[in-house]
Amino acid sequence: MTVHFIGAGPGAADLITVRGQRLIAASPVCLYAGSLVPAELLEICPPDARKIDTSALTLDEIIAELVAADEAGHDVARLHSGDPSVFSAIAEQMRRLDTAGVPYDVTPGVPAFAAAAAALARELTVPGVAQTVILTRTAERATAMPEGEDLPSLAASRSTMVLHLAVQRIDAVVADLLPAYGPDCPVAVVARASRPDEQILRASLGEIAALVKEAGIRRTAVIVIGPALTAAQFPDSHLYSATRCR
Repeated sequence: MTVHFIGAGPGAADLITVRGQRLIAASPVCLYAGSLVPAELLEICPPDARKIDTSALTLDEIIAELVAADEAGHDVARLHSGDPSVFSAIAEQMRRLDTAGVPYDVTPGVPAFAAAAAALARELTVPGVAQTVILTRTAERATAMPEGEDLPSLAASRSTMVLHLAVQRIDAVVADLLPAYGPDCPVAVVARASRPDEQILRASLGEIAALVKEAGIRRTAVIVIGPALTAAQFPDSHLYSATRCR
């Protein structure tokens, strides 16, 4: 028996790997993250599969379901939105499964920041403009941030920054980022990336808060900040340069 942690992607049901799709179809138990996982993916489960929405469960209750499946000899498709490598809360699940002696593996998925970049039709790393992407969040109503990972400190490099789980406190985000990026720095907010009701806002850092409030965006959104969003004048990448290809 194996618990398969599977990245279900950012929202569109067809943005899942072939491996992830195959594992869902073969697992008699499926634990999924409520409204964050497309309902179409649950249709891939075997007809008699046990499907469990984890949105109202505690960590202890989730682990109990995984251990029970292990004792019954059933593989589990454990679906998480986006990609499990960031902000997925699989680390504490894996730690407890290690203690319980339950085997698991991880299948990557399309992360929200990648879906947002695709929706914006922008590369987040642009030659001569930005070659670093910071993926982070804020601490309100969540685990405290480690020392040195506050927004003003992270913003000092003026790298492309992608904020998850932060749109509900847009005013505070703007206040933290203004000193480093300045009021004219381009910002985009992408809500429900890749879904039919996807929503995109583009503005300057000084203007974005008002637009977010006007649009009523409160969750399931990422904030992207940095000059790469509007860069037009930049050198070609060395990757395909004539010098390299000789």
